[in-house]
Amino acid sequence: MTVLNQAEMLQTHSAVLVFFGDRAYKLKKPVDLGFVDYRRRADRFRACHREVRLNRRLAPDVYLGVADVLGPDGLPCDHMVLMRRMPAGRRLSTLVRQGAPVDGELRRLARVLAAFHGAARRGPAIDEEGDRAGLRGRWDTAFGQLRRFHGGVLDEDAAAEVQWRVHEFLDGRDRLFTDRIGRGRIVDGHGDLVADDIFVLDDGPRILDCLEFDDRLRYLDGLDDAASLAIDLEHLGARVPARRFLDWYAQFSGDPAPEPLRRHYLAYRAFDRARLACLRHEQGDPDAAADVASYIGLTLRHLRAGTARMILLGGPAGAGRTDLAGRLADRLGATVLSSDRIRRELAGLDPATSAAAGFGQGVYTREWTDRTYAELCWRARHLLQYGQSVILEASWARDRHRRGVRALASCTHSALTELRCAAPAPAVRRGAPAGGFPDADALIAGLLASEADDWPEAREIVSGPGTDDVADALSAVDGDRPAVAAGR
Repeated sequence: MTVLNQAEMLQTHSAVLVFFGDRAYKLKKPVDLGFVDYRRRADRFRACHREVRLNRRLAPDVYLGVADVLGPDGLPCDHMVLMRRMPAGRRLSTLVRQGAPVDGELRRLARVLAAFHGAARRGPAIDEEGDRAGLRGRWDTAFGQLRRFHGGVLDEDAAAEVQWRVHEFLDGRDRLFTDRIGRGRIVDGHGDLVADDIFVLDDGPRILDCLEFDDRLRYLDGLDDAASLAIDLEHLGARVPARRFLDWYAQFSGDPAPEPLRRHYLAYRAFDRARLACLRHEQGDPDAAADVASYIGLTLRHLRAGTARMILLGGPAGAGRTDLAGRLADRLGATVLSSDRIRRELAGLDPATSAAAGFGQGVYTREWTDRTYAELCWRARHLLQYGQSVILEASWARDRHRRGVRALASCTHSALTELRCAAPAPAVRRGAPAGGFPDADALIAGLLASEADDWPEAREIVSGPGTDDVADALSAVDGDRPAVAAGR
């Protein structure tokens, strides 16, 4: 049973909170913090009323109103937010730290948040904060604020990697963010969901303390809002519940957001928490340095996992190309685009039907091959613009085709990895490896190999007994930066 009659006081950078009985009283400090200025009583009065109005959207029975503080003359000398006191033992962060099962609460919370976003305000001014430029502006503001911490509490190399990964993702994904706006995903949300401010009661969750001092920080993608809580759960050690929460949010909101966008918003929220931890460290908080390192680690983990990648997977027929492409796609969450399949589609053939022909004949003339590779690149471009990683599986025998892919990687700001499957001559045979439909028999494959252009940029991957081709391929992928960043 939770006891509410114990008096308590808590201070934040901008307020004093007093807990007494079943009530909580929040008095704003007369301070200028740069992003808020509460030195004038009139401004504190307006801020109190604004806080109550905005937070009643999610917790109408918690935010009771604004009370006056009376001076010795009986006249108002200040103002405070009057709230219903929440039971500390039902705080979400407390439950997570205790290892209590919270899946049911998170599922209900995801439903409440999805419904809140569904009914939230939308409009051109709100959309503007959720587009690519708006998001980049918030990232860049944080980069500028943290520059003075480089080489101190904030590792300089890690900060540099965060910055180039962020810019490469945003610079190549304008269509993704335009699509989010077109789908009505930018809302007037909460802006700062954290487990400390959420209480799970028997009759449903209470979500407190939205961002009220700057509307623009509440104008955001609903997925970004949900990611704020998810990254907080990850930091508390609840990685699996965090992912489940985002999955439930996607289900209840009907939001088929691509995984890279989810990763990007998780990274943004982690970096923002790292920013706050740097400021706490500057103010003498002894625990802040560990939080900075933890949040930067989360930032990089999600940015790396969400990198838009283009993997060129080539080599002769029969060298295990198709099989490796499928297994690599499973590990990376990538889409496989196969030249054999696309060639058949362009020719109006069933994907399972052989298109075998003599060397350089049928659908294997130079014109047909150029058309196939152009279509391959066009489809890859579409996916990369939405942040999706792709594996382009083909022979890639001609350097002119590979140059086109390198140009595509550059203009879409995607990480390019070039892999060439190699196999001993006996492995090149008529017939398909598991899951593939190659049309080249041993003779044609030999002719293709003999005429192939040199490919010094590719890392050779060998499949067969005693090899771990997926591990070798992943090692190459992990070492590649986005094409533009790598050239700087």
